[in-house]
Amino acid sequence: MESLAQLEALCERLYTSQDSAERAHAENTLKCFSANSDYIVQCQYILDNAMNPYALMLASSSLLKQVTDRSLSLQLRLDIRNYVINYLATRGPELQNFVTGSLIQLLCRITKFGWFDDDRFKDVVKEAISFLSQASPNHYSIGLKILNQLVSEMNQPNPGMPLTLHRKVACSFRDQSLYQIFQISLTSLHQLKSDGTMQVPDLLRQYILSLALRCLSFDFIGTSLDESSEEFGTVQIPSSWRPLLQDPSTLQIFFDFYRISEPPLSKEALECLVRLASVRRSIFADDPARSQFLSHLMAGTKEILQTGQGLADHDNYHEFCRLLGRFKVNYQLSELLSVEIYGEWIRLVAEFTTTSLQSWQWASSSIYYLLGLWSRLVTSVPYLKGDTPSLLDETVPKITEGFITSRFNSVQAGYQEDLSENPLDNVELLQDQLECFPYLCRFQYQSSSLYIINIMEPILQAYTERARSQAPGNVNDLSVIEGQIAWLVHIIAAILKIRQTTGCSLESQELIDAELAARVLQLISITDSGLHSQRYNEISKQRLDRAIITFFQNFRKSYIGDQAIHSSKQLYLRLSELLGLHDHLVLLNVIVGKIATNLKCYTECEEVIDHTLSLFLELASGYMTGKLLLKLDSIKFIIGNHTRENFLFLEEYRCSRSRTTFYYTLGYLIFMEDSPVKFKTSMEPLLQVMIRLEATPDAAFRTDAVKYAFIGLMRDLRGIAMATNSRRTYGLLFDWLYPAHMPLLLKAISHWSDVPEVTTPLLKFMAEFVLNKAQRLTFDSSSPNGILLFREVSKLVVAYGSRILSLPNSPDIYATKYKGIWISLLILSRAFSGNYANFGVFELYGDRALADALDISLKMTLSIPLSDIFAFRKLTKAYFAFMEVLFSNHITFILNLDTSTFMHIVGSLESGLKGLDTGISSQCASAVDNLAAYYFNNITVGEGNPSTAAMNLARHIVECPNLFPEILKTLFEIVLFEDSGNQWSLSRPTLSLILISEQMFSDIRAQILASQPADQQQRLSLCFDKLMADVTRSLESKNRDKFTQNLTVFKHEFRVK
Repeated sequence: MESLAQLEALCERLYTSQDSAERAHAENTLKCFSANSDYIVQCQYILDNAMNPYALMLASSSLLKQVTDRSLSLQLRLDIRNYVINYLATRGPELQNFVTGSLIQLLCRITKFGWFDDDRFKDVVKEAISFLSQASPNHYSIGLKILNQLVSEMNQPNPGMPLTLHRKVACSFRDQSLYQIFQISLTSLHQLKSDGTMQVPDLLRQYILSLALRCLSFDFIGTSLDESSEEFGTVQIPSSWRPLLQDPSTLQIFFDFYRISEPPLSKEALECLVRLASVRRSIFADDPARSQFLSHLMAGTKEILQTGQGLADHDNYHEFCRLLGRFKVNYQLSELLSVEIYGEWIRLVAEFTTTSLQSWQWASSSIYYLLGLWSRLVTSVPYLKGDTPSLLDETVPKITEGFITSRFNSVQAGYQEDLSENPLDNVELLQDQLECFPYLCRFQYQSSSLYIINIMEPILQAYTERARSQAPGNVNDLSVIEGQIAWLVHIIAAILKIRQTTGCSLESQELIDAELAARVLQLISITDSGLHSQRYNEISKQRLDRAIITFFQNFRKSYIGDQAIHSSKQLYLRLSELLGLHDHLVLLNVIVGKIATNLKCYTECEEVIDHTLSLFLELASGYMTGKLLLKLDSIKFIIGNHTRENFLFLEEYRCSRSRTTFYYTLGYLIFMEDSPVKFKTSMEPLLQVMIRLEATPDAAFRTDAVKYAFIGLMRDLRGIAMATNSRRTYGLLFDWLYPAHMPLLLKAISHWSDVPEVTTPLLKFMAEFVLNKAQRLTFDSSSPNGILLFREVSKLVVAYGSRILSLPNSPDIYATKYKGIWISLLILSRAFSGNYANFGVFELYGDRALADALDISLKMTLSIPLSDIFAFRKLTKAYFAFMEVLFSNHITFILNLDTSTFMHIVGSLESGLKGLDTGISSQCASAVDNLAAYYFNNITVGEGNPSTAAMNLARHIVECPNLFPEILKTLFEIVLFEDSGNQWSLSRPTLSLILISEQMFSDIRAQILASQPADQQQRLSLCFDKLMADVTRSLESKNRDKFTQNLTVFKHEFRVK
């Protein structure tokens, strides 16, 4: 008993201690209970004798882990199951909730894992019913908890169970037990209602409602819905549930429970109704049955709309909006119209929507569902047959006006608490709010557009007058005006984004589009004139300019360029009458003018600059719009005068990242014309910067002026390099840069190697410069440029690596060292795999460029602990991509290393294989395959005198005989026991390793079989026999493919219980 008391004290410390060291010690001491199956008996002893709830929790959670992670015998699992059921029946009512919950989870986990092993596991529903049938409320509660946990367990994939087996169990459970459990939940709800709910504890009612909700939320057909999303599709309830759904009392009980319950129970009742409203249409036997169900739903929601009961609670309100939103997702407009009370219902929904829009601060996240309902309703009108009035003509305009008014009110009220809550600052929030609204506007487009214009005209007039005034006046008033205009511009932009016809001709819609667009185009000349030209630092002005850029982006997609050139005549005729803008080119000139103004006037606001540059890039990268841009004088000016004097944001260091996008866009435009002369002229501003930097003496090179000039130059050149997409354009840049200006890069590395602000842009430029995308690095057969380029890469990486390794570690080691190292590895990976340099030349002519690059890359990788490599995602990707290239193209370098270094590298590959990232796992598999194939071809079946590298590999393997067996075992464990998405990649090294040694394969086969239950071993042994059927002793492609097919069948048969 003394030892039990000590254990209880230890358990209490484990779960309640505030001291992390004390908790860690307790966890380490008690780990044996969950790690060793011999301790299962001790867990039972603790459950039988301990009084401390934390000791009981330890025993229960340890058993849960044993059941999940280990292959226990069938009898032992049945014994644990029966023990837990009896334990809950006898001691359950007196246990703490967390202990009961853990024991119930253990029971449900055992049930799921043993579902196909023995029919006794399937009796768990009967066992739960026996708890429900007992008079004690505590036993009733335990029965409901078991059913809740069981449905949840069956619906959720488990780490210890393959996904295919999980789906088989879930489908079997769905067909055999789920309907019965849902019936139990409904019967319990009816019983509670008839008995009067006042005497029943809220907790019990919650368990029953929760059980119904879990049944309706079950993943019936394996669609694996995203749990973090509120959206779900149709609920695919099985046909056997039809009688329950067609029974009116099923829907009614949830409406009743909503009416008689307080939050949060009322919210759960609504959630059940949302799912019932989403059941698949084919579940109903015929149209009348479906119509009756819809009528019932409509009547229930109508009553809630009339009384407003429960809607003062935010969660109820949100869920009710979701319920209304489901009406048009699952039912056609004609079906809604056929319901007798449709007229009253649609007016009530319209009033509810209008009220919600007025309460925009409170209901902002819920309005999305209501607007979604209305947009689906109006887009269905053209397909409506018959004369029944939909009443949308009278309701939708009110909602449209209500939405615009609510946006105006939101500007006047302001978002004091948090800028991120303001949709004008939050792109995702803005898209959510404007996603459905344009469809409502286009439904009654004539009246909606008139309403927008009538609101916009006086505000534009006031804004124009403020531009002309000498004194700034009330700044807050001006901010409100700009906020209101910004909303109107966003709304017009959203309308133009969906050029679709609803109820009127395309020509008339084009004319209205022109009227709205004209108002925004008029605005542009005002925003950058008079008083407004001094307000670029004001947030409200920045919001307005971002709205204008969004308008241009949407307008371009609909009315400028490739697709729209012949389908927008009416629009341009009207714009010509209103503003004198008679074609695409003139309008493009207006857009480019605004782009240039933003880039000239905004010096610090990254959001506006980035948004403007993204529009500029969209225009330049479109084939037709790019060609049109080159005709504009403003573009010719930008290409020839991209200096800091003309574009002030180039001077601002905070915006230096935007320079890459700016020069990427300029590069697109420069390279669109095949003109070396134009290229050199365009590069003149950058050339002047280079010449100034090259002329700077070493003593003056460590100054801020040099630092910022060089950073800017590297970002600019990276943008230009990104725009070279052909051999011709890359050649222009290469000849301009090499050999004249390459020494500047080495000079910068030697002076600034300890400053990541400088080295990161430099290395990123080099990573782009050596990337052979679209085969742009293809030089003439007589050209040495590929080799010369690699020599420059080698000099740069060696200069950086040798200096960075000598620096002491800082607290932020990723920023100071690891980031530069991973970019260096990326440069080398791209250079090694670019296929533009023959690397054999270097050794042949005694050039150290390749050897030095390999040496420094090895030193850099070995300087980083493996734990750190896995801790930083970008570093992980770069390291394993580099290893894949090394093992593919330079394996002799790896083999000639000393054994401990070789083992470290191969060990890292094994760790990478076990990782969760399939991309990295595939790279490691490729590297291991290259290593194993080299061993097989040069040692196992090799003839003649082996090379030095082959002899070194043989020596490494002699010194570390477990290397290949460990990797092969890891590969088999991943294939057999995990749901890997890269089985093809994993099959390659598996075959190579099997062919190296039959004895090694036999040993691993024996180990895997020994780890499985005795009653399965004979069947699994036959699976292994089939694995090598028709596979020969070679690594030819045909043989590899045959093995891959066998491995797929082997995995499937091995996992079948």
